[in-house]
Amino acid sequence: MTERKLEGQVAVVAGATRGLGRAIAVTLGAAGATVYCTGRSVKGSLSDIGRRETVDETAAMASEAGGRGIAVRVDHTEEPQVRALFERIADEQDGRLDIAVNDIWGGESLTQWGVPFWEHDLDKGLAMQKRAVWSHLITARYAAPLLAARKSGLLAEITDGWDYRYRGSLYYSLAKISAIHVAQGMAADLKPHGVTAVAVSPGFLRSEEMLDHFGVTEANWRDAAAKDPHFLQSETPYYAARGIAALAADPNLHAKTGGVYTSWGLSDEYGIDDLDGRRPHWGRYAAEQGF
Repeated sequence: MTERKLEGQVAVVAGATRGLGRAIAVTLGAAGATVYCTGRSVKGSLSDIGRRETVDETAAMASEAGGRGIAVRVDHTEEPQVRALFERIADEQDGRLDIAVNDIWGGESLTQWGVPFWEHDLDKGLAMQKRAVWSHLITARYAAPLLAARKSGLLAEITDGWDYRYRGSLYYSLAKISAIHVAQGMAADLKPHGVTAVAVSPGFLRSEEMLDHFGVTEANWRDAAAKDPHFLQSETPYYAARGIAALAADPNLHAKTGGVYTSWGLSDEYGIDDLDGRRPHWGRYAAEQGF
């Protein structure tokens, strides 16, 4: 699909510690890219989320896949750290940057489901915007000049959902819908410079945290259907990651700028299989279920 099609390219995946961000970094590495893997959790110093995964592991996986993974501890809500990251990339890569992916989230423990916005913890709701919206804006601010200087490249905003409908929590909806509008706004500003900006959404993501939530592993994930039958329609993080790698390698990439793309839509377009050979289609399933 994207075998070595990104040879020699330079990418940064912001929020590469686990889940989709990790899968994107590894998949870009497998396609031949040098990948800066950033996040707050590094060996010996984990973030307040409390997960065990680190960007050091992700970088090693990207290298093992055939690329060059570089781990950098960055809190993307801190502008000086983000600025230093892109100054480092510019210095080490002779100003080259081809792909930037904004997958920073960190809102798992901040969302209060089933609570009206006026009863939702305000500090948590605002912190979610800082982690998942401000961080994306700060990161894009410093990625864009490097991409624009080359008159090409991809800036991808990772979100949840492909439209503007309510997502069950005002603060969560605001964070995820903002990513879509950020991509569309960036596309308008970057279009004269030849840079493509898009939003990309997975379906029901079978991340490490989701597997832990259901008490299963990737080996027996179908057992989680006893708790939630919709889980049978889930996908690994590599499904959307392969779609993003295919996008990045598409010679007609710039025609897609400003668009919102889904893992299943990218699968249809580029002939992508998930790791297990399946092609889950969350959009069709959700429509059938009336979601």
